[in-house]
Amino acid sequence: MTLPPGLFVSAPASGTGKTTVMLGLLRALADRGLAVQPFKSGPDYIDPAFHFAASGRPSFNLDSWAMDEGLLGALAARAGDADICVGEGSMGLYDGVATRGRAGFGTSAETAQRMGWPVILVLDVGGQAQSAAATALGFATYAPDLPFAGVILNRVASPRHERLTRLGMERAGLTVLGALPRRGDLALPERHLGLIQAVEHPDLDAAIAGYAAFLTENIDLDTVIAAARAGIALQPGPLPKPPAQRIALAQDAAFSFTYPHLLEGWRQAGAEILPFSPLADDPVPDADLVWLPGGYPELHAGRIAAAATFRRTLRAHAEQKPVHGECGGYMALGTALIDKGGERHEMAGLLGLVTSYETRKFHLGYRRATLTEAMPGHAPGAVLRGHEFHYSTVLDQPDAPLAQVADADGNAVPETGARRGNVTGTFFHMISAED
Repeated sequence: MTLPPGLFVSAPASGTGKTTVMLGLLRALADRGLAVQPFKSGPDYIDPAFHFAASGRPSFNLDSWAMDEGLLGALAARAGDADICVGEGSMGLYDGVATRGRAGFGTSAETAQRMGWPVILVLDVGGQAQSAAATALGFATYAPDLPFAGVILNRVASPRHERLTRLGMERAGLTVLGALPRRGDLALPERHLGLIQAVEHPDLDAAIAGYAAFLTENIDLDTVIAAARAGIALQPGPLPKPPAQRIALAQDAAFSFTYPHLLEGWRQAGAEILPFSPLADDPVPDADLVWLPGGYPELHAGRIAAAATFRRTLRAHAEQKPVHGECGGYMALGTALIDKGGERHEMAGLLGLVTSYETRKFHLGYRRATLTEAMPGHAPGAVLRGHEFHYSTVLDQPDAPLAQVADADGNAVPETGARRGNVTGTFFHMISAED
């Protein structure tokens, strides 16, 4: 299937303003009456919700390390009725891992190249002028077969600064698609795992409308649209299968990190998803499986500990039927969680896991897990690919390990997940299963 015309927004590094440019561009294109299909390169589970708010269409992750060609094709096919696709990169354009995964090394450049979308490089030109062209030229020529649309100059200090920077780009033969003046109010709020969640933004729609107006004033939107290219035909494969027919899915500010392509696969296969809120002390719905996604339980540990109805009905469910937790959900299934201030909060007690956010340790990276125990939807011996991103430290985990887990380069990872009876949990967020 040939994809609609598309573009790919990337940058030399994180922190350059790429996401605000992405959100403004999505809304500006939608305001023109275009059906805009957003995508996110890599294992980011926060940005897609912002993309949905800006465009009105669900955003899907495209990950060349964790996904095979069939899954990439199946997700690209979600853009079939769109007028234009816009993908957003993660980290720097060429940042990835050292060991090849299912379809590549996980770089944003690979995603853009596989989809056939020209790259728009968002370049923070603060503290430089003509020299910024050398950086842009390096990115444009590093991979000669990667299509390159041009650059958006960000955080421009003055008209003189813009003129000098444009001179450098002209000398390098690079197209300047726009120049964005420096504005302190264009930063999205952040916390320890990156941006705050879209549902937590105090006035997200107004913020996105402001980004769109700012971009429309300072970039050549017609030239941006004209730079889009038709995507490359990919053969769609199957989406992930649901692990049960009726799935009770925790969804609130503490439990929200579920990859959109998983939910899409579950729904497409006819599974019924029953959302509920542990923070609201909702009872667990009658379901075949309870799934607790990741999120920020460490910020809401007191409320989770006080949610007596949620905890009681979760324990009752676990006596007969499976429960699975990912990252934050895994922590909530444990015995206790120690918050940033050192206070201990009792969790569900379905696993022996004790975690501490007071004793912080950074855990980040792709994971390849070979199951030694069954988990919902997968038998022992199954190989799963996912991503881990948290700051919590394990103080105790007495239960049977769920899997043998390695990073992208095959190095053993000590956070192996756990199983006790009908309850399983992992620190990694599952992206795909190997055939």
